[in-house]
Amino acid sequence: MGLLTVQHRKLTALGVKPVGEVQWQFLYRWLYGVIEPATGKTFMLEFSHLDSLCFETFLTALAQAYPNDLHLIQLDNAPAHRAHALQVPDNIILLFQPPYCPEVNPIERLWQELKRVLAWRHFDSLHELQQAISQWLARLSPAQVRSLTQWGWLIDALCVAGI
Repeated sequence: MGLLTVQHRKLTALGVKPVGEVQWQFLYRWLYGVIEPATGKTFMLEFSHLDSLCFETFLTALAQAYPNDLHLIQLDNAPAHRAHALQVPDNIILLFQPPYCPEVNPIERLWQELKRVLAWRHFDSLHELQQAISQWLARLSPAQVRSLTQWGWLIDALCVAGI
């Protein structure tokens, strides 16, 4: 998420473009997260970059927060996720989805919802953006996470795969 305004559809008359204040600052913060679709549990951390070092730090924090659980994390093929020097904790398994298939990753629905909530909002600083995201995450209930991410066909496929 960044200070660049998230432009989204607005309800307007036919042929009328939506009007909204747009900010063009390219200052970003990265929200790393995992979800458990069956229970709605989330684990999120914010970082200044999207790189393998931050991703490794995130994985280590997740492994330490839930040391007795085995974590199967579905990922896209971003370079930060596939770095050769990446040290993955023993209780984490990385499962890479096919290229160009974000629709099979449940957390993408959560990111879409966050972008919908932030659409057309203007933030004067990264701190204001961080506060808005933190407030949204604090209000996000496990039931909401489940409703966004728990697709029957996906859960069935994971069960058939023995995961």
